[in-house]
Amino acid sequence: MSAVSETIVRDYFELHEFLVRQHRKYISQMHREEDADIDFFVLNPAPEAPAGELPFVLGSPDLASIKRAVVVVKGWHTETFSSAVLARSPEIFRFVEPRMFQQAARAFGKDGAPLKILVVPALPQAAEARDESIDLLRSKGVDAVIPFRTMLVDLVNEVQVNRNYQKSDLLQIIRILKNYDFFKEPQLDLFRSKRKKQPPSKSQRPPAKAAG
Repeated sequence: MSAVSETIVRDYFELHEFLVRQHRKYISQMHREEDADIDFFVLNPAPEAPAGELPFVLGSPDLASIKRAVVVVKGWHTETFSSAVLARSPEIFRFVEPRMFQQAARAFGKDGAPLKILVVPALPQAAEARDESIDLLRSKGVDAVIPFRTMLVDLVNEVQVNRNYQKSDLLQIIRILKNYDFFKEPQLDLFRSKRKKQPPSKSQRPPAKAAG
């Protein structure tokens, strides 16, 4: 996982007042992929009572009712997490294996199981393909996902130009970009996806005029 993706996730959870512990800050000489299965342990010191069942695709307001979670970040920013991508990347799901929860137990103690959260670049936009990806993720034991777009929009919204974020390079860069009007509030134009106009369906087309 790139350091940039890691920083985005850490700053996002800290913005929402979570205590964030990185699983490991080094890579051993005998590095194995398994070493990086869990990226962060996050703990909410003052969780709110949930208003209802958490959605699978989390938004920022949902974080308030999360007590603790293990977080895995997949910063494949040019990929959409379609069911095909997930099917050919089984290593994504190693963090939900029972052996991984031994690490979580050491981090959190035995006071309830932590939520298993996967940070993803994007899910498919088409409803059917999106549902297929969500069904596959749930079937593997993932409890929830957070898209990077959600995190970035939240960070951009919260950063204030008149504050000096010298302890976070990411927040300081966002502050500088906002100062020079690279982000237009509240539209956040840089985060809008450009969609091609689709031709109208048959039901949307005006009726053909009868020949005179």
